Amino acid sequence: MLQRENSQAVAAAKAGMDVKTARKYRRLGKLPSEVAVTHNWRTREDPFAEVWEEVRQELAVNPGLQAHTLLAALQRKYPGRFQDGQVRTLQRRIKTWRALEGPAKEVFFSQVHEPGRLCQSDFTHLSDLGITIAGQPFDHMLYHFVLTYSNWEQCTVCFSESFESLAEGLQNALWALGGVPAEHRTDRLSAAVNNLAKQPDERREPAFTRRYQALLEHYGLTGRKIRTGKANENGDVEQRHHRFKRALDQALMLRGSRDFISREEYETFVGELIDQLNAGRRERLAEELAILRSLPDHRYESCQRFDARVDSGSLIHVDRNAYSVTSRLIREKVEVRLYVEHLEVWYAQRLVERLPRLRGRNKHRVSYRHIIDWLVRKPGAFEQYRYRDDLFPTSRFRMAYDSLKQTHGDRAAKAYLGILYLAARETETGTDEALRHLLNEGQPISFEAVEALVRRGQEIPSATQVTVDPVDLAGYDTLMTGQEVAS
Repeated sequence: MLQRENSQAVAAAKAGMDVKTARKYRRLGKLPSEVAVTHNWRTREDPFAEVWEEVRQELAVNPGLQAHTLLAALQRKYPGRFQDGQVRTLQRRIKTWRALEGPAKEVFFSQVHEPGRLCQSDFTHLSDLGITIAGQPFDHMLYHFVLTYSNWEQCTVCFSESFESLAEGLQNALWALGGVPAEHRTDRLSAAVNNLAKQPDERREPAFTRRYQALLEHYGLTGRKIRTGKANENGDVEQRHHRFKRALDQALMLRGSRDFISREEYETFVGELIDQLNAGRRERLAEELAILRSLPDHRYESCQRFDARVDSGSLIHVDRNAYSVTSRLIREKVEVRLYVEHLEVWYAQRLVERLPRLRGRNKHRVSYRHIIDWLVRKPGAFEQYRYRDDLFPTSRFRMAYDSLKQTHGDRAAKAYLGILYLAARETETGTDEALRHLLNEGQPISFEAVEALVRRGQEIPSATQVTVDPVDLAGYDTLMTGQEVAS
Protein backbone atom coordinates (compact mmCIF):
# COMPACT_ATOMS: atom_id res chain seq x y z
CA MET A 1 0.00 0.00 0.00
CA LEU A 2 2.85 2.40 0.97
CA GLN A 3 4.61 1.81 -2.35
CA ARG A 4 1.49 2.80 -4.30
CA GLU A 5 0.73 6.01 -2.39
CA ASN A 6 2.50 9.39 -2.34
CA SER A 7 2.56 9.68 1.47
CA GLN A 8 2.50 7.51 4.55
CA ALA A 9 -0.59 9.34 5.87
CA VAL A 10 -2.66 8.44 2.78
CA ALA A 11 -1.50 4.81 2.91
CA ALA A 12 -2.42 4.55 6.63
CA ALA A 13 -5.87 6.04 6.02
CA LYS A 14 -6.61 3.56 3.27
CA ALA A 15 -5.44 0.70 5.51
CA GLY A 16 -7.83 1.89 8.24
CA MET A 17 -5.23 2.78 10.90
CA ASP A 18 -3.68 5.85 12.50
CA VAL A 19 -0.50 7.20 10.91
CA LYS A 20 1.43 6.70 14.17
CA THR A 21 0.41 3.03 14.24
CA ALA A 22 1.51 2.69 10.63
CA ARG A 23 4.93 4.14 11.49
CA LYS A 24 5.25 1.61 14.38
CA TYR A 25 4.58 -1.43 12.20
CA ARG A 26 6.91 -0.06 9.49
CA ARG A 27 9.66 0.42 12.05
CA LEU A 28 9.17 -3.14 13.43
CA GLY A 29 8.95 -4.62 9.94
CA LYS A 30 6.08 -6.95 11.02
CA LEU A 31 2.38 -7.31 10.34
CA PRO A 32 -0.18 -6.63 13.12
CA SER A 33 -0.96 -10.36 13.39
CA GLU A 34 2.74 -11.06 13.98
CA VAL A 35 3.00 -8.51 16.79
CA ALA A 36 -0.16 -9.59 18.72
CA VAL A 37 0.56 -11.14 22.11
CA THR A 38 -0.96 -14.59 22.78
CA HIS A 39 -3.35 -14.50 25.78
CA ASN A 40 -1.89 -17.09 28.18
CA TRP A 41 -2.60 -15.59 31.59
CA ARG A 42 -5.60 -15.89 33.91
CA THR A 43 -7.95 -12.95 34.32
CA ARG A 44 -9.10 -14.08 37.75
CA GLU A 45 -7.82 -16.33 40.53
CA ASP A 46 -8.45 -20.07 40.17
CA PRO A 47 -10.68 -21.10 43.15
CA PHE A 48 -9.60 -24.75 42.78
CA ALA A 49 -5.84 -24.16 42.66
CA GLU A 50 -5.21 -25.39 46.21
CA VAL A 51 -7.39 -28.51 45.91
CA TRP A 52 -6.71 -29.39 42.29
CA GLU A 53 -4.21 -32.10 43.20
CA GLU A 54 -6.94 -33.88 45.17
CA VAL A 55 -9.30 -33.59 42.22
CA ARG A 56 -6.62 -34.81 39.82
CA GLN A 57 -5.95 -37.90 41.93
CA GLU A 58 -9.67 -38.73 42.01
CA LEU A 59 -9.83 -38.38 38.21
CA ALA A 60 -6.76 -40.55 37.77
CA VAL A 61 -8.54 -43.38 39.61
CA ASN A 62 -12.01 -42.75 38.12
CA PRO A 63 -11.74 -40.74 34.87
CA GLY A 64 -15.53 -40.85 34.42
CA LEU A 65 -16.26 -38.66 37.46
CA GLN A 66 -18.29 -35.56 36.57
CA ALA A 67 -17.69 -32.01 37.78
CA HIS A 68 -21.00 -31.89 39.70
CA THR A 69 -20.00 -35.00 41.68
CA LEU A 70 -16.52 -33.70 42.47
CA LEU A 71 -17.83 -30.26 43.44
CA ALA A 72 -20.35 -31.84 45.83
CA ALA A 73 -17.51 -33.84 47.43
CA LEU A 74 -15.42 -30.69 47.85
CA GLN A 75 -18.37 -28.81 49.40
CA ARG A 76 -18.79 -31.60 51.95
CA LYS A 77 -15.06 -31.62 52.76
CA TYR A 78 -14.65 -27.81 52.82
CA PRO A 79 -17.98 -26.37 54.03
CA GLY A 80 -18.70 -22.84 52.76
CA ARG A 81 -15.61 -22.65 50.56
CA PHE A 82 -17.08 -23.56 47.15
CA GLN A 83 -20.30 -22.34 45.57
CA ASP A 84 -22.62 -24.10 43.11
CA GLY A 85 -21.96 -21.40 40.52
CA GLN A 86 -18.29 -22.46 40.32
CA VAL A 87 -19.13 -25.75 38.62
CA ARG A 88 -18.40 -24.30 35.14
CA THR A 89 -14.85 -23.39 36.25
CA LEU A 90 -14.32 -26.95 37.50
CA GLN A 91 -15.76 -28.38 34.28
CA ARG A 92 -13.26 -26.40 32.22
CA ARG A 93 -10.36 -27.61 34.41
CA ILE A 94 -11.50 -31.21 34.07
CA LYS A 95 -11.95 -30.84 30.31
CA THR A 96 -8.39 -29.57 30.00
CA TRP A 97 -7.09 -32.42 32.18
CA ARG A 98 -8.87 -35.03 30.06
CA ALA A 99 -7.43 -33.57 26.87
CA LEU A 100 -3.84 -33.37 28.21
CA GLU A 101 -3.53 -36.11 30.85
CA GLY A 102 -6.68 -38.25 30.71
CA PRO A 103 -7.11 -41.71 29.18
CA ALA A 104 -6.89 -42.09 25.42
CA LYS A 105 -10.25 -41.93 23.63
CA GLU A 106 -11.52 -44.47 21.15
CA VAL A 107 -10.41 -43.76 17.59
CA PHE A 108 -12.84 -44.35 14.73
CA PHE A 109 -11.13 -45.30 11.50
CA SER A 110 -12.78 -44.24 8.27
CA GLN A 111 -13.34 -47.21 6.01
CA VAL A 112 -12.89 -47.51 2.26
CA HIS A 113 -16.04 -49.14 0.86
CA GLU A 114 -15.61 -51.49 -2.05
CA PRO A 115 -18.38 -51.86 -4.64
CA GLY A 116 -20.43 -55.00 -4.37
CA ARG A 117 -18.87 -56.20 -1.12
CA LEU A 118 -20.99 -55.18 1.86
CA CYS A 119 -24.64 -54.59 2.58
CA GLN A 120 -26.13 -53.67 5.97
CA SER A 121 -29.66 -53.96 7.32
CA ASP A 122 -31.59 -53.16 10.46
CA PHE A 123 -35.10 -52.46 11.73
CA THR A 124 -36.35 -48.96 12.58
CA HIS A 125 -39.58 -47.70 14.17
CA LEU A 126 -41.75 -45.05 12.48
CA SER A 127 -44.38 -44.49 15.18
CA ASP A 128 -43.10 -40.94 15.86
CA LEU A 129 -44.14 -39.79 12.36
CA GLY A 130 -47.86 -40.03 13.20
CA ILE A 131 -48.89 -42.03 10.12
CA THR A 132 -52.52 -43.24 10.07
CA ILE A 133 -54.52 -45.61 7.86
CA ALA A 134 -58.17 -44.60 7.40
CA GLY A 135 -57.83 -42.42 10.49
CA GLN A 136 -56.38 -45.17 12.69
CA PRO A 137 -52.78 -45.04 14.02
CA PHE A 138 -50.50 -47.29 11.96
CA ASP A 139 -47.93 -48.60 14.42
CA HIS A 140 -45.29 -50.23 12.24
CA MET A 141 -41.59 -50.64 11.51
CA LEU A 142 -39.39 -50.74 8.45
CA TYR A 143 -36.79 -53.33 7.52
CA HIS A 144 -34.07 -51.11 6.02
CA PHE A 145 -31.42 -52.47 3.59
CA VAL A 146 -28.43 -50.41 2.38
CA LEU A 147 -25.43 -51.02 0.09
CA THR A 148 -22.51 -49.31 1.83
CA TYR A 149 -20.72 -48.27 -1.37
CA SER A 150 -23.52 -46.66 -3.36
CA ASN A 151 -26.01 -46.10 -0.47
CA TRP A 152 -28.71 -47.75 -2.60
CA GLU A 153 -31.52 -48.62 -0.19
CA GLN A 154 -34.74 -50.57 0.01
CA CYS A 155 -37.46 -50.76 2.71
CA THR A 156 -40.17 -53.25 3.65
CA VAL A 157 -43.02 -52.50 6.06
CA CYS A 158 -43.12 -54.93 8.99
CA PHE A 159 -44.36 -55.15 12.58
CA SER A 160 -41.69 -57.01 14.54
CA GLU A 161 -38.00 -57.92 14.47
CA SER A 162 -38.77 -61.54 13.65
CA PHE A 163 -36.87 -63.87 11.34
CA GLU A 164 -39.85 -63.85 8.97
CA SER A 165 -39.66 -60.04 8.73
CA LEU A 166 -35.91 -60.12 8.16
CA ALA A 167 -36.12 -62.86 5.51
CA GLU A 168 -38.95 -61.11 3.68
CA GLY A 169 -37.23 -57.72 3.75
CA LEU A 170 -33.78 -59.03 2.80
CA GLN A 171 -35.14 -61.02 -0.12
CA ASN A 172 -37.29 -58.13 -1.32
CA ALA A 173 -34.18 -55.95 -1.39
CA LEU A 174 -31.98 -58.52 -3.16
CA TRP A 175 -34.55 -59.25 -5.86
CA ALA A 176 -35.23 -55.53 -6.37
CA LEU A 177 -31.46 -55.03 -6.64
CA GLY A 178 -31.06 -57.91 -9.07
CA GLY A 179 -27.90 -59.33 -7.52
CA VAL A 180 -26.17 -60.47 -4.34
CA PRO A 181 -23.24 -58.71 -2.59
CA ALA A 182 -20.53 -60.65 -0.77
CA GLU A 183 -21.37 -59.87 2.87
CA HIS A 184 -24.40 -58.95 4.97
CA ARG A 185 -23.95 -57.18 8.32
CA THR A 186 -26.60 -56.84 11.04
CA ASP A 187 -26.68 -55.91 14.70
CA ARG A 188 -26.29 -58.61 17.33
CA LEU A 189 -29.43 -58.09 19.42
CA SER A 190 -32.21 -59.45 17.24
CA ALA A 191 -33.39 -62.98 17.97
CA ALA A 192 -34.08 -63.20 14.23
CA VAL A 193 -30.33 -63.41 13.66
CA ASN A 194 -28.65 -64.61 16.86
CA ASN A 195 -29.18 -67.89 18.62
CA LEU A 196 -29.85 -66.64 22.15
CA ALA A 197 -29.83 -70.10 23.70
CA LYS A 198 -27.18 -70.55 26.39
CA GLN A 199 -23.82 -71.39 24.85
CA PRO A 200 -21.65 -74.20 26.33
CA ASP A 201 -18.93 -71.59 26.78
CA GLU A 202 -20.49 -68.28 27.87
CA ARG A 203 -17.52 -66.38 26.45
CA ARG A 204 -18.32 -67.57 22.94
CA GLU A 205 -20.06 -65.28 20.49
CA PRO A 206 -23.78 -66.13 20.02
CA ALA A 207 -24.15 -68.26 16.89
CA PHE A 208 -26.47 -67.45 14.05
CA THR A 209 -29.85 -69.18 14.15
CA ARG A 210 -30.18 -72.24 11.96
CA ARG A 211 -32.81 -70.56 9.78
CA TYR A 212 -30.80 -67.38 9.31
CA GLN A 213 -27.69 -69.39 8.40
CA ALA A 214 -29.75 -71.36 5.86
CA LEU A 215 -31.02 -68.09 4.36
CA LEU A 216 -27.44 -66.80 4.00
CA GLU A 217 -26.32 -70.04 2.36
CA HIS A 218 -29.22 -69.94 -0.09
CA TYR A 219 -27.93 -66.60 -1.43
CA GLY A 220 -24.23 -67.28 -0.90
CA LEU A 221 -23.93 -64.41 1.59
CA THR A 222 -21.35 -64.23 4.36
CA GLY A 223 -22.99 -63.12 7.59
CA ARG A 224 -21.38 -60.47 9.79
CA LYS A 225 -22.54 -58.85 13.03
CA ILE A 226 -21.35 -55.86 14.99
CA ARG A 227 -19.55 -56.07 18.32
CA THR A 228 -21.39 -55.44 21.56
CA GLY A 229 -22.08 -51.73 22.07
CA LYS A 230 -20.56 -50.79 18.69
CA ALA A 231 -23.57 -49.50 16.77
CA ASN A 232 -21.17 -47.39 14.70
CA GLU A 233 -20.06 -50.59 12.95
CA ASN A 234 -23.49 -50.62 11.32
CA GLY A 235 -23.14 -46.88 10.77
CA ASP A 236 -24.25 -46.74 7.14
CA VAL A 237 -27.70 -48.15 7.78
CA GLU A 238 -28.01 -46.24 11.07
CA GLN A 239 -27.31 -42.98 9.24
CA ARG A 240 -29.73 -43.94 6.47
CA HIS A 241 -32.39 -44.53 9.16
CA HIS A 242 -32.06 -40.91 10.22
CA ARG A 243 -31.94 -39.46 6.72
CA PHE A 244 -34.75 -41.61 5.33
CA LYS A 245 -37.10 -40.75 8.21
CA ARG A 246 -36.29 -37.08 7.72
CA ALA A 247 -37.00 -37.39 3.97
CA LEU A 248 -40.25 -39.25 4.69
CA ASP A 249 -41.32 -36.59 7.18
CA GLN A 250 -40.65 -33.87 4.60
CA ALA A 251 -42.55 -35.78 1.91
CA LEU A 252 -45.52 -36.14 4.25
CA MET A 253 -45.47 -32.39 4.90
CA LEU A 254 -45.56 -31.71 1.17
CA ARG A 255 -48.38 -34.21 0.79
CA GLY A 256 -50.39 -32.23 3.30
CA SER A 257 -51.70 -35.27 5.16
CA ARG A 258 -50.30 -38.22 7.09
CA ASP A 259 -53.46 -40.26 6.63
CA PHE A 260 -53.74 -42.89 3.88
CA ILE A 261 -56.81 -44.67 2.54
CA SER A 262 -55.15 -48.08 2.78
CA ARG A 263 -51.87 -49.72 3.64
CA GLU A 264 -51.30 -50.33 -0.09
CA GLU A 265 -51.47 -46.57 -0.76
CA TYR A 266 -48.96 -45.92 2.02
CA GLU A 267 -46.54 -48.59 0.77
CA THR A 268 -46.76 -47.13 -2.74
CA PHE A 269 -45.92 -43.70 -1.29
CA VAL A 270 -42.86 -45.12 0.52
CA GLY A 271 -41.77 -46.97 -2.62
CA GLU A 272 -41.93 -43.80 -4.72
CA LEU A 273 -39.84 -41.95 -2.13
CA ILE A 274 -37.24 -44.75 -2.17
CA ASP A 275 -37.06 -44.54 -5.98
CA GLN A 276 -36.47 -40.77 -5.77
CA LEU A 277 -33.67 -41.22 -3.23
CA ASN A 278 -32.03 -43.97 -5.30
CA ALA A 279 -32.20 -41.92 -8.50
CA GLY A 280 -29.08 -39.96 -7.56
CA ARG A 281 -27.05 -43.12 -6.90
CA ARG A 282 -27.22 -44.70 -10.35
CA GLU A 283 -23.59 -44.10 -11.27
CA ARG A 284 -22.12 -45.76 -8.18
CA LEU A 285 -24.83 -48.43 -8.27
CA ALA A 286 -23.76 -49.35 -11.80
CA GLU A 287 -20.28 -50.09 -10.43
CA GLU A 288 -21.83 -52.44 -7.87
CA LEU A 289 -24.14 -54.18 -10.32
CA ALA A 290 -21.17 -55.11 -12.47
CA ILE A 291 -19.67 -57.01 -9.51
CA LEU A 292 -22.73 -58.49 -7.76
CA ARG A 293 -23.26 -62.22 -8.01
CA SER A 294 -26.36 -63.63 -9.67
CA LEU A 295 -29.53 -64.39 -7.75
CA PRO A 296 -30.54 -68.03 -7.17
CA ASP A 297 -33.32 -69.61 -9.21
CA HIS A 298 -35.95 -68.99 -6.53
CA ARG A 299 -36.58 -67.22 -3.26
CA TYR A 300 -35.92 -68.90 0.05
CA GLU A 301 -39.08 -69.96 1.85
CA SER A 302 -39.27 -67.42 4.66
CA CYS A 303 -41.92 -69.18 6.74
CA GLN A 304 -41.49 -71.19 9.91
CA ARG A 305 -42.94 -74.71 9.77
CA PHE A 306 -44.06 -76.80 12.72
CA ASP A 307 -46.73 -79.28 13.74
CA ALA A 308 -49.65 -78.42 15.98
CA ARG A 309 -52.45 -80.49 17.51
CA VAL A 310 -56.00 -79.15 17.26
CA ASP A 311 -57.42 -79.19 20.79
CA SER A 312 -60.95 -79.95 21.94
CA GLY A 313 -61.93 -76.30 21.57
CA SER A 314 -61.08 -76.45 17.84
CA LEU A 315 -58.02 -74.25 18.50
CA ILE A 316 -54.36 -74.38 17.58
CA HIS A 317 -51.76 -72.44 19.57
CA VAL A 318 -49.12 -70.72 17.47
CA ASP A 319 -46.38 -68.45 18.80
CA ARG A 320 -48.34 -68.08 22.09
CA ASN A 321 -51.53 -67.03 20.28
CA ALA A 322 -54.74 -69.02 19.70
CA TYR A 323 -56.45 -69.52 16.33
CA SER A 324 -59.59 -71.45 15.55
CA VAL A 325 -59.85 -73.99 12.73
CA THR A 326 -62.71 -76.09 11.48
CA SER A 327 -64.02 -78.46 14.13
CA ARG A 328 -63.53 -81.41 11.76
CA LEU A 329 -59.82 -81.23 12.60
CA ILE A 330 -60.23 -81.64 16.39
CA ARG A 331 -57.53 -83.98 17.76
CA GLU A 332 -55.78 -84.06 14.38
CA LYS A 333 -52.18 -82.98 13.87
CA VAL A 334 -51.77 -80.19 11.29
CA GLU A 335 -48.77 -78.45 9.76
CA VAL A 336 -48.58 -74.70 10.40
CA ARG A 337 -46.58 -72.41 8.11
CA LEU A 338 -45.96 -69.10 9.84
CA TYR A 339 -45.27 -66.16 7.52
CA VAL A 340 -44.69 -62.46 8.23
CA GLU A 341 -48.36 -61.44 8.22
CA HIS A 342 -50.36 -64.64 7.86
CA LEU A 343 -50.24 -68.31 8.66
CA GLU A 344 -51.35 -71.34 6.71
CA VAL A 345 -52.80 -74.56 8.12
CA TRP A 346 -52.12 -77.69 6.05
CA TYR A 347 -53.57 -81.16 6.46
CA ALA A 348 -52.83 -84.15 4.23
CA GLN A 349 -50.83 -81.90 1.86
CA ARG A 350 -53.85 -79.63 1.41
CA LEU A 351 -54.23 -76.00 2.46
CA VAL A 352 -57.28 -75.86 4.74
CA GLU A 353 -56.95 -72.40 6.33
CA ARG A 354 -55.18 -69.11 5.61
CA LEU A 355 -55.43 -66.79 8.63
CA PRO A 356 -54.10 -63.28 9.39
CA ARG A 357 -51.22 -63.47 11.85
CA LEU A 358 -51.84 -61.91 15.25
CA ARG A 359 -49.33 -59.31 16.45
CA GLY A 360 -48.12 -59.67 20.00
CA ARG A 361 -48.65 -62.49 22.51
CA ASN A 362 -51.57 -64.11 24.36
CA LYS A 363 -54.12 -63.00 21.76
CA HIS A 364 -56.79 -64.98 19.95
CA ARG A 365 -58.72 -65.08 16.69
CA VAL A 366 -61.80 -67.30 16.77
CA SER A 367 -64.14 -67.54 13.78
CA TYR A 368 -67.78 -68.37 14.53
CA ARG A 369 -67.92 -70.33 11.26
CA HIS A 370 -65.51 -72.92 12.69
CA ILE A 371 -67.59 -73.77 15.79
CA ILE A 372 -71.18 -72.66 15.12
CA ASP A 373 -72.37 -76.19 14.19
CA TRP A 374 -71.77 -77.38 17.75
CA LEU A 375 -72.41 -74.10 19.52
CA VAL A 376 -76.07 -74.08 18.38
CA ARG A 377 -76.39 -77.50 20.03
CA LYS A 378 -74.88 -76.19 23.26
CA PRO A 379 -76.31 -72.67 23.62
CA GLY A 380 -75.70 -72.70 27.37
CA ALA A 381 -71.94 -72.56 26.71
CA PHE A 382 -72.19 -69.22 24.91
CA GLU A 383 -72.67 -66.83 27.85
CA GLN A 384 -69.45 -67.78 29.65
CA TYR A 385 -67.43 -68.76 26.59
CA ARG A 386 -63.85 -67.56 26.98
CA TYR A 387 -63.73 -66.15 23.44
CA ARG A 388 -67.33 -64.95 23.29
CA ASP A 389 -66.41 -61.44 22.07
CA ASP A 390 -64.96 -62.98 18.89
CA LEU A 391 -68.45 -64.29 18.04
CA PHE A 392 -69.81 -60.83 17.23
CA PRO A 393 -68.70 -60.30 13.60
CA THR A 394 -69.89 -56.66 13.57
CA SER A 395 -71.18 -54.15 16.08
CA ARG A 396 -74.77 -54.83 14.91
CA PHE A 397 -74.51 -58.47 15.96
CA ARG A 398 -73.52 -57.28 19.42
CA MET A 399 -76.40 -54.78 19.48
CA ALA A 400 -78.78 -57.55 18.40
CA TYR A 401 -77.61 -59.80 21.24
CA ASP A 402 -78.06 -57.00 23.79
CA SER A 403 -81.57 -56.43 22.45
CA LEU A 404 -82.35 -60.14 22.70
CA LYS A 405 -81.15 -60.15 26.31
CA GLN A 406 -83.83 -57.60 27.12
CA THR A 407 -86.65 -59.33 25.25
CA HIS A 408 -85.77 -63.04 25.53
CA GLY A 409 -84.01 -63.25 28.87
CA ASP A 410 -82.38 -66.67 29.34
CA ARG A 411 -83.32 -67.66 25.79
CA ALA A 412 -81.28 -64.81 24.26
CA ALA A 413 -78.23 -67.00 23.60
CA LYS A 414 -80.25 -69.59 21.68
CA ALA A 415 -81.96 -66.90 19.58
CA TYR A 416 -78.69 -65.13 18.85
CA LEU A 417 -76.89 -68.34 17.90
CA GLY A 418 -79.71 -69.04 15.45
CA ILE A 419 -78.97 -65.68 13.79
CA LEU A 420 -75.24 -66.45 13.81
CA TYR A 421 -75.90 -69.86 12.24
CA LEU A 422 -77.96 -68.10 9.57
CA ALA A 423 -75.00 -65.78 8.83
CA ALA A 424 -72.68 -68.79 8.49
CA ARG A 425 -75.01 -70.74 6.19
CA GLU A 426 -76.44 -67.89 4.12
CA THR A 427 -74.57 -64.58 4.08
CA GLU A 428 -72.95 -62.56 6.82
CA THR A 429 -73.38 -59.31 4.89
CA GLY A 430 -77.08 -59.99 4.27
CA THR A 431 -77.63 -60.86 7.92
CA ASP A 432 -75.81 -57.71 9.03
CA GLU A 433 -77.98 -55.60 6.70
CA ALA A 434 -81.14 -57.24 8.04
CA LEU A 435 -80.07 -56.43 11.61
CA ARG A 436 -79.34 -52.84 10.61
CA HIS A 437 -82.80 -52.46 9.11
CA LEU A 438 -84.56 -53.90 12.16
CA LEU A 439 -82.51 -51.78 14.59
CA ASN A 440 -83.01 -48.57 12.60
CA GLU A 441 -86.77 -49.17 12.32
CA GLY A 442 -87.08 -49.96 16.01
CA GLN A 443 -88.53 -53.40 15.25
CA PRO A 444 -87.98 -56.26 17.68
CA ILE A 445 -85.03 -58.54 16.93
CA SER A 446 -85.85 -62.20 16.43
CA PHE A 447 -84.50 -65.10 14.43
CA GLU A 448 -87.71 -65.27 12.41
CA ALA A 449 -87.59 -61.56 11.46
CA VAL A 450 -83.96 -61.74 10.37
CA GLU A 451 -84.49 -65.00 8.46
CA ALA A 452 -87.45 -63.49 6.60
CA LEU A 453 -85.40 -60.53 5.43
CA VAL A 454 -82.40 -62.64 4.44
CA ARG A 455 -84.06 -65.62 2.73
CA ARG A 456 -86.89 -63.82 1.03
CA GLY A 457 -84.47 -61.35 -0.44
CA GLN A 458 -86.59 -58.42 0.75
CA GLU A 459 -85.14 -55.14 -0.46
CA ILE A 460 -83.60 -53.28 2.45
CA PRO A 461 -83.01 -49.53 2.15
CA SER A 462 -79.30 -48.74 2.16
CA ALA A 463 -77.75 -46.80 5.02
CA THR A 464 -77.25 -43.81 2.71
CA GLN A 465 -80.81 -43.82 1.36
CA VAL A 466 -82.56 -40.85 3.00
CA THR A 467 -86.16 -39.78 2.29
CA VAL A 468 -87.05 -36.11 2.87
CA ASP A 469 -90.72 -35.07 2.77
CA PRO A 470 -91.56 -32.16 0.40
CA VAL A 471 -91.41 -28.76 2.09
CA ASP A 472 -94.72 -26.85 2.28
CA LEU A 473 -93.76 -23.24 1.49
CA ALA A 474 -97.26 -21.99 2.41
CA GLY A 475 -96.28 -22.07 6.07
CA TYR A 476 -93.28 -19.87 5.32
CA ASP A 477 -95.52 -17.37 3.46
CA THR A 478 -97.90 -17.27 6.41
CA LEU A 479 -95.00 -16.66 8.76
CA MET A 480 -93.70 -13.78 6.66
CA THR A 481 -97.15 -12.28 6.31
CA GLY A 482 -97.64 -12.42 10.06
CA GLN A 483 -94.32 -10.63 10.59
CA GLU A 484 -95.32 -7.85 8.18
CA VAL A 485 -98.65 -7.37 9.92
CA ALA A 486 -97.03 -7.30 13.33
CA SER A 487 -94.62 -4.62 12.21
